[in-house]
Amino acid sequence: MNAISESSRRLVQSALVSLNGVIGEPVRWAGPYFGPGSAAHSLEVLERSEAMLMGRRTYELFSRQWPAASGPYAEHINAMRKYVFSSTLQEAEWTNTSVIADDPAKAVAELKRTPGRDLIVYGHGQFGQTLCDAGLVDELRLTVVPVFVEGTTYYRPGAVARSWELVSAGPGHDPGLVSLTYRPGSAEGAADGV
Repeated sequence: MNAISESSRRLVQSALVSLNGVIGEPVRWAGPYFGPGSAAHSLEVLERSEAMLMGRRTYELFSRQWPAASGPYAEHINAMRKYVFSSTLQEAEWTNTSVIADDPAKAVAELKRTPGRDLIVYGHGQFGQTLCDAGLVDELRLTVVPVFVEGTTYYRPGAVARSWELVSAGPGHDPGLVSLTYRPGSAEGAADGV
């Protein structure tokens, strides 16, 4: 298991995933299932987090969507600290956002060593995969959406094989959804490809 010191903050990765393992472009297929319960839960998770980490693609999507939005979730996400990891983005215009061009795994490891509340990552693009491969994710939260769709799958060729231990499983926060929470498993399980 990952040895996390008492002073380390947790890195939580939260993603929507289809029944057939697709995580790409959830805005196309998850919307009809994402209701008031999911919105309230998302706000709770965000309020427990001190900062949001993201790659360039998520930054470009979120920075177009949230600054113009209103309501408690939009207010919180716009005000909170945000870090975008990109070697090509020169500057970020979204409030309280810093661009980090350094090695993502090294930079995130440094952020985790500082005291504070959770760090949150939404989705599982290239940046999310890099953090998983580096063993930096302390909690994986998946919301399973009852659809089969085409698109980018959660596990990509070349990703590091890693086992995860189930922490909780149950109905999602809106009808039809399932919530799964995992933490990193043992090194032995990962070596066996479990």
